[in-house]
Amino acid sequence: MHQVLINAALATNEILAEPLPFVFQTSLDDFYVSYELNAYTNKPMLMGSIYSQLHQNIQDKCNEAGIEILSPHYSAIRDGNQITIPENYLSQDYQTPGFRLSPLDNLFKQFNEKNTPESGE
Repeated sequence: MHQVLINAALATNEILAEPLPFVFQTSLDDFYVSYELNAYTNKPMLMGSIYSQLHQNIQDKCNEAGIEILSPHYSAIRDGNQITIPENYLSQDYQTPGFRLSPLDNLFKQFNEKNTPESGE
């Protein structure tokens, strides 16, 4: 992830290659990791357009690397199999994995088998 963010910064107009952009991992939260991308420019008056292009480059570079950008605020009914990365970033042979269901009685059966007096537990 760090390299993907750095690559996004380097692909952004007006962000300097030297000093090299760098990333801090600022927290490990319940459902996501927080990152801070640090980069330099000598055109601070263009900050709005630099941020806009940087954010687009982060999305594009994550998609290219197969990284889904999700957050706790992302909400959808999905089975978790179909990736949310746009199709044009997926390999030609990408196939959505099938949706798998296991009946709950199988789960309870396995639990009961492990916790019977004969099992020694």
